[in-house]
Amino acid sequence: MKIAVYCSAKNQIAQTYLCLGDELGRWIGEHGHTLLYGGATGGLMTRVSQAVHQAGGQVIGIIPTSIIRAGRLDSACDQIIEVENMAMRKMAIRQEADVFIALPGSYGTMDEMMDVIASGTVGEHHKPLFVVNHDQFYHHLQQLIEHMLAEHFIGEQQSYQPVFVNQLSDIYSLINT
Repeated sequence: MKIAVYCSAKNQIAQTYLCLGDELGRWIGEHGHTLLYGGATGGLMTRVSQAVHQAGGQVIGIIPTSIIRAGRLDSACDQIIEVENMAMRKMAIRQEADVFIALPGSYGTMDEMMDVIASGTVGEHHKPLFVVNHDQFYHHLQQLIEHMLAEHFIGEQQSYQPVFVNQLSDIYSLINT
C-alpha cells in the first residue's frame, strides 16, 4: 500500500513529534508499505523517510524542482519523481496514494490536508485521510470543523471527512482492516 505522509519539515520542533515520525516510518517499513511524501529533508519528513528506509520499506519522494535546486533532496528516497511546482506535487501524491496520514505540521501540511479533503468532498477520490492529533495538536482544527458544521458551511451528511486519531496505533488497526 502507498501511504502518503504529510508533516513538518522543521528541525526545531519538540522531540515528541520527531519520535512520532520515527514510529510511523518504522511501522510503514516493517509492514511492507511504501512511503509517498514530498521528498525533501528536514524535521518529520526526514525522520519518517529514514525510518521507512531503515526498516526495509520503499520510499518515493515527489519533489518540486525548486526544492531539489535548494539542495534539500532526501537521500533516503528509493525513487524520485521530480515535478514542476508544489501544486503538481500535491496532485501527484493525491493520485498515487492509497491512504493519507497527516502528522503535525504547518502551512504546507494544512494545505495538503485541505487539498485531500476538498477533492474528496467533490468525489475525486475516496481514500481515507487520518489526522494524527498527537498531544492535541489538531484540537483547534477539530473545533473549527465542528463550528463549520454548526453554521452549515459543511453538510451534516458530508460524503468525505478526515478521520482524527489521537495515536498512531489507531491508524494501524484501521489500515489493516
